[in-house]
Amino acid sequence: MTKSDQGFLRQFSILIVGLCLLTIVLIVTAVTIYHHEPVETNPNAPKAVSAELAPVGAVYAGNTGRAAMEAAQAAAAKAAASQVAYGGTTDGKTIYDHLCTSCHTAGVAGAPKLGNKAMWGPRIAEGLPTLIKHATEGYHGPDGNFMPPKGGNPALNDAQIKAAVTWIVDQAK
Repeated sequence: MTKSDQGFLRQFSILIVGLCLLTIVLIVTAVTIYHHEPVETNPNAPKAVSAELAPVGAVYAGNTGRAAMEAAQAAAAKAAASQVAYGGTTDGKTIYDHLCTSCHTAGVAGAPKLGNKAMWGPRIAEGLPTLIKHATEGYHGPDGNFMPPKGGNPALNDAQIKAAVTWIVDQAK
């Protein structure tokens, strides 16, 4: 081997060793950066795990169990009442003031105005059950009138709808 060949091999070996060292440095840097990045977490994961691990039922025994059962029933009743519109009131005027007044005061979408006997007369003649059904299920009249189901508030229960319709009808009699 000539001196120039030996010089080439030395320089080539140094280049290969240098590239290997550079590769190792880059790999170590990439691993370090990867471990310092925050791990993405699903915010709903703890809720999902809790729901999967929650017991299906509960055992109530003795006086302590009875008290726990009554507390659970009271909490469930309170939660159910909070889902009913206007605190569950069956005062027709209160329900009208909170919901019905927006359409039945101005006659929006052909709604009969409160106390207008001419507009309410034919409707009252159909009977209170029909009016309650229209208020509950909604109504599309032949003349383009429109009544949304439950007056547009799905949280109303049947007793509240009946109370509101009865109060409105009483104002037109």
